[in-house]
Amino acid sequence: MQPPALRIPFRHLLAIVLAQALALTVQAWLSRVLLAHGHEELQAHYLAYLAVPPILVVLLAPVLFEHRTFLLELFSPRRLTIRLALAAIALGIAARIAWWAQLVARVSLGLAASDNSEAVLGPTFSWNCPPLASLMLGLFVMAMLVPLMEETLHRGLLQSALAPGGLLPAVLVSALIFTVFHPPSSYGFVFFMGLALGVQFWVTGSLWTTMITHVTYNGLIQFDWRCLQGRWNPPSESLPLLLPAVGALLTLVVACVLAVALLRYQQAGARPAPARAAIPGRSRHAR
Repeated sequence: MQPPALRIPFRHLLAIVLAQALALTVQAWLSRVLLAHGHEELQAHYLAYLAVPPILVVLLAPVLFEHRTFLLELFSPRRLTIRLALAAIALGIAARIAWWAQLVARVSLGLAASDNSEAVLGPTFSWNCPPLASLMLGLFVMAMLVPLMEETLHRGLLQSALAPGGLLPAVLVSALIFTVFHPPSSYGFVFFMGLALGVQFWVTGSLWTTMITHVTYNGLIQFDWRCLQGRWNPPSESLPLLLPAVGALLTLVVACVLAVALLRYQQAGARPAPARAAIPGRSRHAR
């Protein structure tokens, strides 16, 4: 299948990056303001993110308008089938399993631990969701707004603009830019997700598939992180814990193999794109 490609002026690429940086800077400032007014940390973070989409739409209005035909084609229902949607959901689940596996492996090997001397040793688990309003706000922001914004900009525009250079540079560079706009503590796994989503977009030519995977992954975070209260902080003298480490690493390998298989499955099931999907969205300034 012909991967989506878009000719776009360099100034548009620069505008996309700078607009995100400005929008997230405003979000960080608003989050601190909300914290100072008594909002809980996560609630402040999510409420502040509500300002990001309108800021991006205003700042990037000329870019989005000029390439609207191209973006609408990437969101065309013709490019999505039940087979692709189910595989995209499964990919999001596999990615979340991989995240938990790497965390268990790092804890078991002493590479991740709480610096709180009074932290519960565990492992202990309990199911205790936050108030419904808080959970719904988290789902709306993380499982709807964030995937829509990030997939449109990072895969739909940035990766498509890099596509003429080939699979490796397009996916690698877009994944790196995607990673930069996340907290440094999560860089490693976010980069892995950026690669997976980039390859998925390359082989399916659809933003629906990457959106579904992204929504699934971020939605699971709201439940397995905010509702499933897990604590495990083994004492340093007991490390490394080889049995859980080996089990977690095997699970990680299986999840990665499954992710690759799902990407190949989506590639086989992708519907052919129009001969030159990028033509309607080309900029006259880039010719």
